Amino acid sequence: MPRTALLELRRYALHPGQRETLISLFDSTFLAPQEDAGMSVLGQFRDLDDLDQFVWMRGFDDALSRGKSLQAFYGGPVWARNRDAANATMISSDDVLLLRPVSGGALTLPSAQEPSPPGLVVTTVYQPDDLDGFVALMEAAGEDRLTALGSARVAAYVSADVANTFPALPVRADARAYVRVARFASEADHAAHVRHATAAAASESVLQVVQSSIGEELRLAPTDRSVLR
Repeated sequence: MPRTALLELRRYALHPGQRETLISLFDSTFLAPQEDAGMSVLGQFRDLDDLDQFVWMRGFDDALSRGKSLQAFYGGPVWARNRDAANATMISSDDVLLLRPVSGGALTLPSAQEPSPPGLVVTTVYQPDDLDGFVALMEAAGEDRLTALGSARVAAYVSADVANTFPALPVRADARAYVRVARFASEADHAAHVRHATAAAASESVLQVVQSSIGEELRLAPTDRSVLR
């Protein structure tokens, strides 16, 4: 069962031309050992708008198990053998949001028996002035409107107010965010949604708040071994 109660959204800035090197190493070497250490690699992606960015998501049961699992993996033999090669691809690996699901928003994944074809995963990071108010707005009306406009949500998370139980890996303390993950069949479907949402926001106050709260939107293409696809 995938662990989705606590989520890391990790964004790595890479040296030019090194993304495929990291993806090959990651998908071939790092997946099983992390699962064995008690965490879930939920998705790994190419950022379509930044050729030198690798984005991935990792899940845990809670903050305590996160610390134990990360210590097991990063203190283990697989990372010891491969860390120099992995780190050589990276400029920075510190852009990390630690998140918890909103009510009913924990990440849902396709079953092994019914894998979905690869699509476009769009991760939107909202940074409203009033995070609690924004969560309430999304639950009351925002999610229904986005869904009606063609954005199929697969997860919604907010910044988790928990200690970083593995300080060797920094997490961002400067962001209070609502992170929405949606899946589209294609880039064209996403572009159509953006057009429809922008047009509707001209007359709908709920969508005006939603649109104005967007901090970043990541258009992500899953790697061959990404579970979320």
